[in-house]
Amino acid sequence: MERRREMDAAGRASARIPLIRTAYPLLIIVCCILSAFASNPQAGCSVDQIKYLSAQQRWQEVVEFAPCVTPPSADVQFDYGTALAKLERWADAGNAFRAGQRLAPTDKRFPQELAGIAFKQKKYAEAVQNLRDALRLDPGDNYTNDFLATVYFLQGNLEAALKYWNRVQKPVIANISETPKPKVNPALLDRAFAFSPATVLRLPDLLTTQARIDGLGIFPKYRFDLQAHEHGRFDLAFISRERNGWGNSTLEALFLVFRGLPFQSIYPEYFNLRHSATNIASLFRWDAEKRRVVASMSGPVQRNPKWRYDIQLDLRSENWDIRDSFTGPAPLLGSLNLRRESFGASLIAFESGRWKWLAGAELSHRDFRSVVPGVALTPGLLVKGYQLKQVARLDGDLWRIPEHRIDLSGALSSQLAHLYSQPGNTFDKLQGSLQLHWLPKPEGDDYEVQHQLRAGRTLGDLPFDELFVLGVERDNDLWMRAHIGTRDGRKGSAPLGRNYFLSNLQMDKNVHEKGLLKLKLGPFLDTGKISDSLPGLGSHKWLWDTGAQLTVKAFGVGVVFCYGKDLRSGNNAVYVSMQR
Repeated sequence: MERRREMDAAGRASARIPLIRTAYPLLIIVCCILSAFASNPQAGCSVDQIKYLSAQQRWQEVVEFAPCVTPPSADVQFDYGTALAKLERWADAGNAFRAGQRLAPTDKRFPQELAGIAFKQKKYAEAVQNLRDALRLDPGDNYTNDFLATVYFLQGNLEAALKYWNRVQKPVIANISETPKPKVNPALLDRAFAFSPATVLRLPDLLTTQARIDGLGIFPKYRFDLQAHEHGRFDLAFISRERNGWGNSTLEALFLVFRGLPFQSIYPEYFNLRHSATNIASLFRWDAEKRRVVASMSGPVQRNPKWRYDIQLDLRSENWDIRDSFTGPAPLLGSLNLRRESFGASLIAFESGRWKWLAGAELSHRDFRSVVPGVALTPGLLVKGYQLKQVARLDGDLWRIPEHRIDLSGALSSQLAHLYSQPGNTFDKLQGSLQLHWLPKPEGDDYEVQHQLRAGRTLGDLPFDELFVLGVERDNDLWMRAHIGTRDGRKGSAPLGRNYFLSNLQMDKNVHEKGLLKLKLGPFLDTGKISDSLPGLGSHKWLWDTGAQLTVKAFGVGVVFCYGKDLRSGNNAVYVSMQR
């Protein structure tokens, strides 16, 4: 038996020798192949090898081998760009992704990754452009919409952020806070908010909220801030400055009441009466040529900020000298003293962030004294007596591009009136307007462009005080800023008529902003024409005015300094006015 064991051992040893002889050459071949691979980088230049290295996150090796792959493919360029981005070689990564984009122009990954590179370098405008390119390829991509919304949010463009976040059912509001705590009735302010906690903040709801808060008339400045919360939710902060009483300080109260002293006027105003957003405003002007007393009261209807009433009393005694110009030789075309008393009431509805309407009525009485008819005044214009007017207006947000900060709005209005005189008469004043508002920079209001087009037409015979006026004057809003509406204190030196067209283009830049003081300066171009069948009225030609305007704002009130030049006559005009 011992001999058998020895023979068995020898048998196993003899069987192992052929196996070793066979495996040894194979081992040598494998080592040679691995050695050749290590000494020849071209051996790793395949699509599969690049994908393997990328999956293993061996970024440096991907960077070394990817350029060797021939022919180049979009997938390899994507892995190559990703590796370069991981190594923070941003410029090279961008070149790689752009090369891949040329190979596969419909692949949304490339603009997405280019946006990521720009985002990492805080080049938000470039990131936005690339993400918008990605959305053109796939508008419903959740990642791209969320990413684009985040970039707009970081730029401070909340409206644009909401537009794209809403596509992915974000942002969900966890809590709503107010800083500082407003004094207005909390229930009233809460009803002004068209959204609530635990819901998605949608752009239409934000716009509706802003319209109703503006309608309260007690927040001259406010903003909404989103603050990131855990689990993807947000806290919303309403940060505002509120008007209360005569003013929030003695200095503010004195400024608001006596800001019109240089123009022989004072403005007693009281805001947020009994914390109800009820406001009382008045004007007392003792200028001997144009005396005026205005008192108004407005507030929410039944504590609902969607509806607002406005009651107004207006008393005037004005001396008019109708002339062709406010300066230089200008013969008198007619003169009169106008006395007018009116009482009106209106209801305003803030239906949504896009639409609001107004309906109202006005009862008035007029009387003309010291009349010198000249060539401008006819008996039809000098009808005395009582008048009942029905007022209707519709305002709409027609076109909004929040990502470009462009807003186009419009308005239509009608004033249908009946004169209870001998003989009686009915007339209608129709007006329409379009206003373009653009903030060119991605954030802030450092630059601002506004262009407003307005037109008016009358039907029927109307009295003198219902004529349209094209010119700068404190009681007129149809401004041609090189045509001053008064001469020697008397109204009548700006063109008057029954029908008009007016274009106002203005560009502003912030030149100073600190605390409650803000200065804006910029050029303007006004174009207009007013027509009338009477030879002494109307402009007869198109008017062109250009110049510069400085607006100084303090406590929510603006003082406007205008320098204008009439391009047709060459006249220069300097005018100062108050602006709410």
